[in-house]
Amino acid sequence: MTQSATELQKAIFAALGGDGALAALLGVAKIHDHAPAHVAFPYITFGRTSVFDWSTGTENGDEQLLTLHVWSKAQGKKETLAIMERAKTLLHDAPLELTGYRLISLRLEFSEVRFDEDASVHHGLMRFRALIEAAEA
Repeated sequence: MTQSATELQKAIFAALGGDGALAALLGVAKIHDHAPAHVAFPYITFGRTSVFDWSTGTENGDEQLLTLHVWSKAQGKKETLAIMERAKTLLHDAPLELTGYRLISLRLEFSEVRFDEDASVHHGLMRFRALIEAAEA
């Protein structure tokens, strides 16, 4: 059910990219699957996605763990935390629409902000857990 991971990422991208308040925090809607070279800070990237099958004899579904990364060169953690808070507001328990699937739940399970001394950036991590089932045909 890796197609469900693609559908979830598209829905998350649309939810984040379509929000004016998040775009204001980022400067523009800078959300990337993989950041291009020389992208301006701050921005968000998609990180690791893990998919676990929980299908039964009568239902098809999966559990996904997905990570969003927030990158900022601002002094202090304030900008990173503000971007993360807005992303949480947009995604936690959001009723996102997926083509061919039904999102049962999407919950923020873990977040962290740390300073990467080598790159001189604040790096925010947000790990979400999603439960998805195949739409009835």
